[in-house]
Amino acid sequence: MEVAEPRVLTMVSSSVAVRELPLFPLPEVVLFPGRPLPLHVFEFRYRIMMNTILEGDRRFGVLMWDPRENRPVTVGCCAEVIQVQVLPDDRMKVITLGQQRFRVLNYVREKPYRVGLVEWIEDQPATRDLHILASRVNDVLQDVVRLSAKLTDQDMSPRDNIPTSPLELSYWVAHNLYGVAGEQQALLEMQDTAARLEREIEILTSARNHLAARTVLKDALQD
Repeated sequence: MEVAEPRVLTMVSSSVAVRELPLFPLPEVVLFPGRPLPLHVFEFRYRIMMNTILEGDRRFGVLMWDPRENRPVTVGCCAEVIQVQVLPDDRMKVITLGQQRFRVLNYVREKPYRVGLVEWIEDQPATRDLHILASRVNDVLQDVVRLSAKLTDQDMSPRDNIPTSPLELSYWVAHNLYGVAGEQQALLEMQDTAARLEREIEILTSARNHLAARTVLKDALQD
């Protein structure tokens, strides 16, 4: 097993505005900055890609595959390989960490794997107090966790620490929305932290209301 030096989120220098990046389309998968993504690499072309990037800066781009358009989306997230296990049959178990978001400008080549010319994208500077929005997200999130735990009779506490930075919190929440890849992709593409947090408040509030109704029904049936 090969392990790189542990890192937290390490953004690519903004001075490098455009670069070529190997691309890895995945169905129903949206990667966010600062979030982990384990991968099982078995296709021959992507084993070639992994071996190539491991000789360089260990970075590649993750793009969600759009089944309606039958092609990858154009906005994704750069992933950095932090751990590799090569299996006896040359398949790989890889742990990656999301870095900076990017937009594909065009494809440099398609075979044996896609390589795109990409530009890095960031959120616009905030024009309002993001910590107020982040506090509202946290409040609704705690309600969702509490109600989920009550319904399932399980400990639903988050496995990792919830970020305090509004930007990082917005990525953390988006990453933890399960089964809604299209919604996650929309959140990834937003370049306004406040708008992303507001949308997450809407999503979490809807989930809270649904869970609250189920909790009332459960309590009524148990009486």
